[in-house]
Amino acid sequence: MERLLQRLAPPTDRVRMVLDTDAACEVDDQFAIVYSLLSPERIDLEAIHLAPYQVRPDSPTLADTIDNSYREADLLLGMLGRSAEGFVHRGATEYLSATAPQHTDATRDLINRAMATDPEGPPLYVGAIGAITNVAAAICIQPEIIERIVVIWLGGYSYHLPRRGEYNMSPDIAAVQTVLNSGVPMVHCPCFHVIDHLTTTIPELEHYVAGRGEIGDYLVSNVKAYVKSHAGYNAFAWSKVIWDIAVPAWLINPEWSVSDIVHSPHLADDGSLSADPSRHFLRCLRSIDRDPIFRDLFQKLDAFAKSS
Repeated sequence: MERLLQRLAPPTDRVRMVLDTDAACEVDDQFAIVYSLLSPERIDLEAIHLAPYQVRPDSPTLADTIDNSYREADLLLGMLGRSAEGFVHRGATEYLSATAPQHTDATRDLINRAMATDPEGPPLYVGAIGAITNVAAAICIQPEIIERIVVIWLGGYSYHLPRRGEYNMSPDIAAVQTVLNSGVPMVHCPCFHVIDHLTTTIPELEHYVAGRGEIGDYLVSNVKAYVKSHAGYNAFAWSKVIWDIAVPAWLINPEWSVSDIVHSPHLADDGSLSADPSRHFLRCLRSIDRDPIFRDLFQKLDAFAKSS
């Protein structure tokens, strides 16, 4: 118990992290990748692991989603002067099967990095901002990593809400159950009624991000294209949640959010969460302050553009 609570304490020093992301799914993963890489004073981003996302016409299979995300990550890294080779690892091409977790480059890389981490020392943080299949598979394959990692999971909803669908959780219930039931130290970032406060608008992005080098222009154009693809929205007033920056933001400055130590909820097969005081503890974010997070991100993009 004491060791678990120590792992759940907000970090005070620079941390090691791998980011598990569905990089081509929407427009927010790109911001999270960039934010993590532009924050070396707090985050040593060791690797990017690619998670599958729900299929659609431009990616009709889960394998296609991994391919699309690799190309997206490679494009972003190129704009930041980095290489994807040996840094970006392909993950699962199917959602978790508890009887046969998929062995992938991402799971192998996570297991190797975790097992090389001293269980008595600082943990390896695993930022899971897409389907959590890769993390669940790694835990199934090598349960010892639980003693060496802390998972920061973006998904689900606040525990007081009635059951509702959530993009990262809904197609991957078995994986979320596996991680929640494993006892791995977790920081939960609920999407609905917490992380959905991280909104921005086209005018704000044009003012603070456009013109900040190739990467800044790309991030803005990507959001604009997303807005245009959603008929009925007013591009000048419509706001967009940049969900995934919550994970690096918590590592950069935990004081930008309010969180509690609570019992891990029980997740049923229908996606409903229920309280269970017999279960282990996790840390759950209750609220988040969007202004200092976006200010920090915008300032780092500006500084990177000026130094390039």
